[in-house]
Amino acid sequence: MSEIRLSKSCIGAEEKAAVMRVLDKGFLGMGQEVMAFEEELSDFFKRPTVCVVNGTAALQLALEAADIGFGDEVLVQSLTYVASFQAIRAAGAVPVACDVNLSTVGIDLDDAANKITSKTKAIMPVHYAGGVGDLDAIYDFSKIYGLRVIEDAAHAFGTMYKGSKVGNLGDIVCFSLDGIKNITSGEGGCIVTNDQSILDRVKDSRLLGVKKDSEKRFSGKRSWDPDVERQGWRYHMSDIMAAIGRVQLANFDYHKSQRQTLAKYYVKKLKEVDSISIFVHDYNDVVPHIFVIQLDLEIDRMKLIKFLSDKDIPVGIHYKPNHELSYFRNVNIESLKNTDLISGHLLTLPLHPEITEKNIDWIVSSLIMGIKNNA
Repeated sequence: MSEIRLSKSCIGAEEKAAVMRVLDKGFLGMGQEVMAFEEELSDFFKRPTVCVVNGTAALQLALEAADIGFGDEVLVQSLTYVASFQAIRAAGAVPVACDVNLSTVGIDLDDAANKITSKTKAIMPVHYAGGVGDLDAIYDFSKIYGLRVIEDAAHAFGTMYKGSKVGNLGDIVCFSLDGIKNITSGEGGCIVTNDQSILDRVKDSRLLGVKKDSEKRFSGKRSWDPDVERQGWRYHMSDIMAAIGRVQLANFDYHKSQRQTLAKYYVKKLKEVDSISIFVHDYNDVVPHIFVIQLDLEIDRMKLIKFLSDKDIPVGIHYKPNHELSYFRNVNIESLKNTDLISGHLLTLPLHPEITEKNIDWIVSSLIMGIKNNA
């Protein structure tokens, strides 16, 4: 049996040829490839899209463009990758750790409502494992409290919600395009929104705040008499990254189909397995970045991980809650009941387009053996 990877950058000859095309041009910075990738992504989402260096930068720049900064508070679930919290801090704002809904592993709006203050300016729903939960409820909540919504859709590229792509609707939606996401540009991220003021701010901010520098670079020129009105960062995407991303986007139907088919197969194989729970998603709509199960409370997760590792099956933990990390322990003074209940019992199984059903058969049979061995 071939080596099983937890996740994998799935690239081939087309991506290599695209990179060579850029190298042969002798220009590796932000230029025509990035411009073309933004146009293609805008067509994909049916909304304007701006590319940046990674998903974390996308979140930070979106927050800053929405004038969320020092002293402002952003509601965000603790059970997310640290990038969500770091982006808020990088913008100068305060991440307010919220609990999760047990069925969706998305932000618990009842808990979030209890944490609203005069400083609360935004909510950042995290589309955990590709699912979005009740997005309508998020936007109803934001209207009640007058909040901007910055969606952390790092896991959800291609996911559908009520007939529309995530990103096609909503306020500001941020995606990650890093090496193991639903599509990749090596690294990379993008911001999708209809808010022209956000788009204009982000285009300048990704290039150190130099006004209109994006347009000049796309036309092959540079700004030799620049003006800068606010803080900016070197967060732009390169043509090499965009070239990879363009191929991945063109082939997205394959990546989407593989991930959805494999997730459905996992569900079929796991639904009768004792001592675990499966999160309910419609994999005709959801494009899963990861496949997460919940172990029953009596299962020793670390013992099970060791058992699977001995059988060359890598598994993951998504995630250690941010309120348990040293840097963020002061963002929430109360326990988060649901987060504390499930976070120590989540287990991520291997998922990427090159996993096979035969691999999954072995993973599931080994998981069953590991659970029995755990008793």
